[in-house]
Amino acid sequence: MSMLNPMRLRIFVSLLCLLLLFFTGCKKPATVQPSSNSQSTSSHESGSTESFNACGLLEKKEIEAIQGSPIKETKSSAGSDGGFRVSQCFYTAEEFSKSVSLAVTQKDPDHQTKRSPKDFWEETFGRFDKDKEERDRARSEREEKESTPPKKIEGIGDEAYWSGGRLGGALYVLKKETIVRVSVGGPDNEETKIDKSKALAEKALERL
Repeated sequence: MSMLNPMRLRIFVSLLCLLLLFFTGCKKPATVQPSSNSQSTSSHESGSTESFNACGLLEKKEIEAIQGSPIKETKSSAGSDGGFRVSQCFYTAEEFSKSVSLAVTQKDPDHQTKRSPKDFWEETFGRFDKDKEERDRARSEREEKESTPPKKIEGIGDEAYWSGGRLGGALYVLKKETIVRVSVGGPDNEETKIDKSKALAEKALERL
């Protein structure tokens, strides 16, 4: 399986970098809102880059039922990069390793660009949806050793992929012009984490 184009990979990593705003400075400042209630939907300050409160897409009780650990608090943040707006929520579990992160990528209405999240999705994941013969022709032995291609997930959104690695993984779901990313912590194997992420992503998509 071929590796992601280096330039597109850098763009992709820059979006994921926004998720680290809960813990690091990364590149752009974020508006962070601690909350003890994940169902708050309109408490962000005027002028915030959030189009909505991402923490309102999942209820604490839904995460607790799936992760088996109480959710102590939620933290929302948002940032804009490359013409896209990323709204995020981190659900802190009492057993911290079972915390959950959610990110929603949409087009930034304040940025004049023709590229949409769907365009970005096609650039990032489109190559992995080609037929096997074409993928085999593009594969090289070196790339096969160095890369772990995302896994296509059926039955959710317009398209979905699981991207995993040694430190965990995340489910990416495309729904019209929105990309939803869900990552669950804990000691579960990859298959179980995919199932849990899929269940939470379905609930989040229902509220978009």
